[in-house]
Amino acid sequence: MATLTHLGRSGEATMVDVGGKAETERTAVAQGAVVMQADTLALILSGNARKGDVLGVARIAGILAAKRTHELIPLCHPLLLTKISVDIEPDLSLPGLRVTAMARVTGKTGVEMEALTAASVACLTVYDMAKAVDRGMVISDIRLVEKTGGKSGDYRARP
Repeated sequence: MATLTHLGRSGEATMVDVGGKAETERTAVAQGAVVMQADTLALILSGNARKGDVLGVARIAGILAAKRTHELIPLCHPLLLTKISVDIEPDLSLPGLRVTAMARVTGKTGVEMEALTAASVACLTVYDMAKAVDRGMVISDIRLVEKTGGKSGDYRARP
């Protein structure tokens, strides 16, 4: 049976000691979506949102969030990230936006939380910038879709 790595013998929260682990290249990809009214999506895509460039600001917010994950999630290690990207694409079938965040590091621990934080904050930023016209937006489907590297090996979510 698998055990939780952030719990000590008595059940107390503890930061995992990664000192003895080998440095490897690790990558993680996370996704999320913001579902909105079709008119809201059109407004965002036109670049005429009242607060400015929604997609550009959300992309930068996601990148900044990934860099600060260790300040937001208590037991995450600070990492020297080598790459962070946040891509935001319209999906007319939602209607809304699909966010994909990728984080990479050469280090002793994975970057899943950094990718998930980037995707989450990018989605939250879209909501913040468009809430004046659509308070009914729904942030959904935040999940890890892929990770590579490290002792536990590679992972790919089912479609």
